[in-house]
Amino acid sequence: MRISVLVNEGPYTHEASDSAFHFVRAALARGHDIFRVFFYHDGVNNGTRLTTPPQDDRNVVNRWSKLAQESELDLVVCVAAAQRRGIVDEGEAKRNGKDATNLAPGFRISGLGQLIEAGIQSDRLVVFGD
Repeated sequence: MRISVLVNEGPYTHEASDSAFHFVRAALARGHDIFRVFFYHDGVNNGTRLTTPPQDDRNVVNRWSKLAQESELDLVVCVAAAQRRGIVDEGEAKRNGKDATNLAPGFRISGLGQLIEAGIQSDRLVVFGD
């Protein structure tokens, strides 16, 4: 089965990100195809490399980055939601006159068309968070 996932909550404000991560990992382990994970609203905060949790806490961003690398996942951060929250890649930084980037490895910034495509190309679109 081909599955896409929508994450609408940040990494430390709600269990949605943790639940989405464990769902994706379990789906992959069972042989399902994850077409895309799309981060929207506060969910885009899962894609900032500047997150620095305490040493005794889980590093949600690093977990997503590592899983993306291991499983060749397409992790997409919504451009409009990211800009509102100060998350930029090289292209967005240049376009908006910013002097730094903070998008975590394994993530990419794109528009809502990627979410629409995920819904069309997948058998299921599973949503985590409001």
